[in-house]
Amino acid sequence: MRERGFPGGLPSLGTHMLRLIGSHYHFRRAVPVALQACLGKTEISLSLQTDSKFLARQRAAALYARTGEVFHKARAMQGRFSERELASLLTFQSPVTLEPEGIAQEEEATSAPKRKTMKPRGNLTRKVVRKPRSSNKKLSALMLSEALEQFILSNPRASTDTRKATKRTVALYIRAFGDTPVSNIGGSQAGAFRDLLLALPATLGKGKSSLTLQQEAQRTREGGLPTLSNKSVKNHMLRLSALWNQLVQRELVAKNPWAGWHFESAPRTVRKSWTARELALLTSASWHSSLVPEPTFRLVTLIAAYTGMRLGEICTLRKEDLQTIEGVPCFMVRPHSETGWAPKTEAGTRVIPVHSKLIKAGVLSLRDNTESAYLIPGLDNSGQKDRGATLSRAFSQLKTRLGLPAEITFHSFRHTVSTQLRNADANIREVWIDHLLGHEATHKSQGTTTYLTGISTANLRQTVEAISYPETAFKKIPF
Repeated sequence: MRERGFPGGLPSLGTHMLRLIGSHYHFRRAVPVALQACLGKTEISLSLQTDSKFLARQRAAALYARTGEVFHKARAMQGRFSERELASLLTFQSPVTLEPEGIAQEEEATSAPKRKTMKPRGNLTRKVVRKPRSSNKKLSALMLSEALEQFILSNPRASTDTRKATKRTVALYIRAFGDTPVSNIGGSQAGAFRDLLLALPATLGKGKSSLTLQQEAQRTREGGLPTLSNKSVKNHMLRLSALWNQLVQRELVAKNPWAGWHFESAPRTVRKSWTARELALLTSASWHSSLVPEPTFRLVTLIAAYTGMRLGEICTLRKEDLQTIEGVPCFMVRPHSETGWAPKTEAGTRVIPVHSKLIKAGVLSLRDNTESAYLIPGLDNSGQKDRGATLSRAFSQLKTRLGLPAEITFHSFRHTVSTQLRNADANIREVWIDHLLGHEATHKSQGTTTYLTGISTANLRQTVEAISYPETAFKKIPF
């Protein structure tokens, strides 16, 4: 059914397809769910390049017919449109919206419907006051990538973790559905992204892949592979929800479609410390990765065991991060602005004395390596932005091959160190342990905070030297 008085009007089912954004009308049409993977979009949104409702309806009617042709062709296709094919199909905007200059005259003539000539009644006259045409320039729609840059990446109060994590989440959305105006993202798009995340493989992002996210989901489903955990999906949704809260406050969008989603809580895997038997099994096992040299694996494992540092902290150490402070060789865990890397938390920036076992193993000689600026050699050729990513995967594969329990991970070295220090007979204070591991102080009083900054290197060295293992746990590593 067409609206009366508007030739070429949209079908009744499409009255919501015409929207006034800023000073111009836009056409929107949802892509059928069955075709979203093929087209790589959840909806088609185009500017009609006019502020005349009359012309907007004419152009929207033409676009409605053309998108129907696109959907028909998509149903007959096998697989997904290439970027070139999709761009070719969506160029129908030009002949519909970019007509010759004469259309401006037509717009002027048709913007006000003709009135019937009326005979004056007596001395009564009617003065027609025309509303002046708005002189405001066209307001460009705020794209998702622009919102990320403006409200997260350029926000000085956002933590490094928040910036990195939100950037990853937005990149996933854009990879799946394209860079979209934030005003066009509603509950259906949020739900489609949530469903897609729940179907993606648990190994997503841990290697190079030429597949689309939809193809990744299909491969995971057909192969019965493990998928992203509910916790990971929930975190993605929460990051977008935090961004949308700012957009709502600034009245850039009407509501937050990312809030209110529920996720089932999966049983949490509790990590545990290494036993002497498990360490002996790990260190005596043959190494299998061709991407990470065996000496590098042995070295990183040994440093983790005698410092409690995280894998990422160890792999990003630079040669200048091994210094002598107050006569004591120390690792310095600190931000590196040239790469954008920073410790996980503010407390993560710290000084860790080098354990005597590491000195005996030859760790201090790492400053003399000329392979790269990094302290740990053998990780620059992995092709990963995160230097520890390849080693992390190889470590997990070795652990699985050895039949070690799921509760044992590389992170278990931190648990092992923490447990040893808290049970040590030596006179070691809790705040020294917190500082060594980069934990927030157990008691966050002003006095504790001030005290943490004044812990002597000698006290930290005493704390480190309390870490010990059986002689059978580690072999001497030659460099």
